[in-house]
Amino acid sequence: MMPLFEIKGNKTECKLCPHLCLLGEGATGICGARKNCEGRIKLLTYGVISSYSADPVEKKPLYHFYPGHNILSIGSYGCNMKCDFCQNYSISQKMADSLSTNLSKQKLLSDIEKTENNIGLAFTYNEPVIWFEYVIDMATSVQEMGYRTVLVSNGFVNSGPLSELIRVTDAFNIDLKAFNNDFYKKLTGAGIEPVKSALRQISKSGKHLEITTLIISGRNDCVSEMELQSQWIAGELGADVPLHISRYFPNYKRTDPITDTENMSRLIEKASKHLSFVYAGNVSPEMEQNTKCPQCGTIVTIRSGYNTRTVNLDSEGRCTVCRNQVYKYFTFSLKTKH
Repeated sequence: MMPLFEIKGNKTECKLCPHLCLLGEGATGICGARKNCEGRIKLLTYGVISSYSADPVEKKPLYHFYPGHNILSIGSYGCNMKCDFCQNYSISQKMADSLSTNLSKQKLLSDIEKTENNIGLAFTYNEPVIWFEYVIDMATSVQEMGYRTVLVSNGFVNSGPLSELIRVTDAFNIDLKAFNNDFYKKLTGAGIEPVKSALRQISKSGKHLEITTLIISGRNDCVSEMELQSQWIAGELGADVPLHISRYFPNYKRTDPITDTENMSRLIEKASKHLSFVYAGNVSPEMEQNTKCPQCGTIVTIRSGYNTRTVNLDSEGRCTVCRNQVYKYFTFSLKTKH
């Protein structure tokens, strides 16, 4: 495992994410989970579980990674962004009163095997990048068992650590929170360029990638901005990268109005001019959640909430009408190579 810190004088620099926190003895980084202990950066939350559930893989959201399957999902505490609209602020923006290990590695691996219709393990709920050492260890074991690993992340990570995460991760959903740096600086305490770099790196690796953008009225809901974002995704990452445009509800420190669904429809329409797969999230089932074959337009997946039904597909995820390969990851088997 690559070194994640560098001693500079009487302080230690954490090299995991672009904040590059320079910490004196006993100081904790922006994420709240990494601390300078005698000149070394220690992960305070190794094995500390805040959330644990078997979820539909669509809840991550991943619509093109073994649709209709479940994935065991875990989270911890802390985050390297300070989003004032965070939906999981109770675990991302503070530490637990008592940091104790809730699940042994053996129990977790056993539950992966016992969970019905399960494809593997997702690191989610809070920011998994800051849980780096634990994610690497657990993901390695999960892949050795033949299961899949998923990282749901804000993408604010340096390229070196990301390379190691890519090595043990089969699929990513990355939050692209807006397509302007002012939004990032004012609402998240971070910057957009490292996220864009991470998206490029993941895309070039060949690992499965989907993107989520939460739309906050008056903040990142401009149609022209969505056009720039979808053009960038198509040009830099590929037109077949699924984009989830998600509806905002007031939470944590923000009281902005709930996202207008009519404007969401306009954003989806604009993004769909450049991207093959654009979906609506946190909305009624009537909005765009089904998957159509981009070649012939045949509906191949019907979704209502987290209920998923695939139609007009063969056993390898090809459209039965035009034979186009819609899903690369469709039928899960422990014998399938990563």
